[in-house]
Amino acid sequence: MQAEASQTPRFSVQDGIARITLARPAHRNRLQNEDLAVLKDRFHQIDQDTTVRVVVLTAEVLPERPVFSAGYNTADFEAGPPAVGFEEVVEALERLRPVTVCALNGSVYGGATDFVLACDLALGAEGIEMRMPAASLGIHYYASGLVRYVSRLGVSAAKRAFLTAEPLDAQTLLRIGYLQEVVPAAQLDERVEALARHIAGLAPMAVQTLKQSLNELARGEYDIAQLRAREKATMQSDDFAEGRRAFAERRAPVWKGR
Repeated sequence: MQAEASQTPRFSVQDGIARITLARPAHRNRLQNEDLAVLKDRFHQIDQDTTVRVVVLTAEVLPERPVFSAGYNTADFEAGPPAVGFEEVVEALERLRPVTVCALNGSVYGGATDFVLACDLALGAEGIEMRMPAASLGIHYYASGLVRYVSRLGVSAAKRAFLTAEPLDAQTLLRIGYLQEVVPAAQLDERVEALARHIAGLAPMAVQTLKQSLNELARGEYDIAQLRAREKATMQSDDFAEGRRAFAERRAPVWKGR
C-alpha cells in the first residue's frame, strides 16, 4: 500500500446499512482536517436518509501493523483551528439517528479512541490495543470526550487511560466495556456484518428512540417526561401493532418506522 493511495473516508449504503471506512492506511489512518469535513457531511447525509438503520465504522489497515486510527493529525495543529472541529465531528457521530457499530480491526490511539466510544457498539479484533496519550503530549482533553470516557467506562477506567497514558490490551478493553466483543481478526468482518443485519431487522422507531434515551441517561441529560412520551409513542405505533401480529403469525415483521 503506497502513501499516495491515502484518501478521505469511503462511504457506501446498501440494504439499510451505511459503511464508512477510514482510508489512509499508510499513515495509520490519521484524521486530517479534510477527513473531519467529509465525516461531518456523511453524518448529515445519513441522518437525512431514513432508510439507513445501521452505520458501520471501520478502517482499511495494513496487515503487518493494523491501526484503525492514530487519531488527529498533529501536523494540522500548526494550521490553526480547522473549519470543522474534531470534537464537533465526534459529537455528531454520537448523536446519529441510526445505531452505530465500530469494527475495530486495528489498534486505536489519541482522539480516535473517542470515535469508538461515540459508537453504540464496538467489536474488536484480537491483539489490538488502545492508548490515550494526552498526558504524554502535554494537553488536557476536550470536555465532551472526558464526559464520554467517564459515562461509558466509569471514572476508574478513565483515570487509568488518561493518567497513565499506557496502552490497554483487547481483553482489558472488553472487561471495562470499551468493547462489547473480541473476535479473531479473520472473523471480525463476518461478525460485524451479521450484527449489523440483525439490528437493521429490528423495529426502527423503537431502536432509534431507545438509543436516544440511553445516550441521554448516560450523559445525565434525560427528562423522565420525554422518556415516557417516547414509550407512549411506540406503544401507539404501527410498528408495535405489526410486531404483535408477526409474533402471533410466526413470521418476520414488516416495519414501517412509525
